[in-house]
Amino acid sequence: MKTYENIFINGSWVKPQDSNEYIDVINPANEEIIAKVVLGSKKDVDVAAKAAREAFKKFYNTSVDERINLLESILENYKKRYDDICLAISSEMGAPMEFTKKAQAATGIGHFKQAIQTLKTYNFEEQMGSSIIRREAIGVVGMITPWNWPINQITCKVAPALAAGCSIILKPSEVAPLNALILAEVLQESGVPNGVFNLINGTGVDVGAAISSHPDIDMVSFTGSTQAGISVAKLAADSVKRVHQELGGKSANILLDDSTFEKAVTKGVRQLFSNSGQSCNAPSRMLVPSNKYEDTVNLAKAAAEKTIVGQPNDDNTIIGPVANVKQFNKIQELIEKGINEGAELIIGGLGRPDSFDKGFYIKPTIFGNVKNDMTIAQEEIFGPVLCIIPYDSIEEAINIANDSPYGLSGYISSENHEKALDIASKIRSGNVHINYSPSSIDAPFGGYKQSGNGREWGKFGLEDFLEVKAILGGKVA
Repeated sequence: MKTYENIFINGSWVKPQDSNEYIDVINPANEEIIAKVVLGSKKDVDVAAKAAREAFKKFYNTSVDERINLLESILENYKKRYDDICLAISSEMGAPMEFTKKAQAATGIGHFKQAIQTLKTYNFEEQMGSSIIRREAIGVVGMITPWNWPINQITCKVAPALAAGCSIILKPSEVAPLNALILAEVLQESGVPNGVFNLINGTGVDVGAAISSHPDIDMVSFTGSTQAGISVAKLAADSVKRVHQELGGKSANILLDDSTFEKAVTKGVRQLFSNSGQSCNAPSRMLVPSNKYEDTVNLAKAAAEKTIVGQPNDDNTIIGPVANVKQFNKIQELIEKGINEGAELIIGGLGRPDSFDKGFYIKPTIFGNVKNDMTIAQEEIFGPVLCIIPYDSIEEAINIANDSPYGLSGYISSENHEKALDIASKIRSGNVHINYSPSSIDAPFGGYKQSGNGREWGKFGLEDFLEVKAILGGKVA
């Protein structure tokens, strides 16, 4: 077991100002402590904010070419530490190693590559009538990130923020902080100027709140639960800082009657169960024509039975444990609510899978005949739990899909592309996937309603870290 005694401020690994408190990092596969990480406090945020403010004055004026070179150096050093990052993610949040290598850790490479590509072609200045319109770095950015896709949600913020010329204070999840510490070493090795990147481990109620409310921080970029996002926005209001939020989801997966059902249902189940259901854009509500309901149940059950729950280091494992005991208990409570509210339990249910007596493992669970006003259809479960909801018309399916406080993603399966596009235009969500088209790292990612505001990834992700300035009577050189 390793103990991490320092946080990273102004280019150096330093001890917190006045804290000797540590948090245990738990391996969710076996519930064993794998590391202890020192926690920072509000005082450390003060020190980091001062360093970031000073660093911004110089970094803001670096050229595009200088920032491209810096990002390219980060990318190469990230690749050198790839195995370390994979091991950290799998150990601290339970993702199967094969999935971590191909998906979890790979997102970091994708986001740095995309930031480089975007920066090479982005026009920060344009003529509009008699005015010059400039886009300039917003300043010091506080980042608060979660545990479910840890390096993804860090790098999709850090890469474009550096590309924009911002300085950064990061608070990673205290559940999965080890990958972030490795990334800090990568950034240090890559020559990121002192103060441009700072990392403070801590809790949301302490370090997260201090970042959100700090007057010297110009923007907060937050990914996490909707409840926590509301708290961040309230704390940020007094300093009128920009708040970007990527929050929860309860995405509807509409299967039309012309779908190839064996393919569509199986893919839907697999996509929901991926990452143990811990993805904010997971297709957690499967909407199917009433006359296809029985077929759907049988196909979904068969797909669940083939979902191997196992140790993260086992090559045969499809899903590992959920990330922590709090999440495990929440999922158990929601499964119980589904049963008590009258949903039909098709497979899975309460307790661990039979072969596990420890670890935060969840049975792959499917509920049928779910009504959209049930708790399991409205609340984000964030686990391998699927709700199947029958519908009688396309209009009803659209209404059910939109009858949610969330609006992050939607899914449509159909052999009729024009019909799918028409339905996509009526779904109130930031992303819509037709026939399970994968997310594209150059397309904007973000949600409507209580799924948040702002967009990440690609050009839109860069622009979220920029302010717009009009210079009246100017001309582009």
